[in-house]
Amino acid sequence: MSYKIMQIDAPTGLARSRCENHPDREAVAFCRECERTFCRECVTSHDDRVVCAACLSRMADDGDVKKRVRLNGLLMPIRALVGFVVVWVLLYAFGRILASASATFHKDGLWHDMPGEDA
Repeated sequence: MSYKIMQIDAPTGLARSRCENHPDREAVAFCRECERTFCRECVTSHDDRVVCAACLSRMADDGDVKKRVRLNGLLMPIRALVGFVVVWVLLYAFGRILASASATFHKDGLWHDMPGEDA
């Protein structure tokens, strides 16, 4: 992780800093790319780093974000299909096991003499 942790004990540093975009707001975060201070609304977390919107769009223009979004867009339908196939195989196998059980199992199974049941 590359978060820059700052302590706000003394009345200097980040405590007295103002947001670059909103001068009336106190700065609470430090962009690791441009090294400027911002309020909570002006920063976001990307790849375990706190970055401002301008740096995030610059990284997107460089292709860093676009490649990940494109890869995630391709993987999502594949993951859904694999999940569907796994669930289908499990349910099919369970159905085959129940179908191959003898008729006495279905007629006199574990649930036949359940407590509280009136037969």
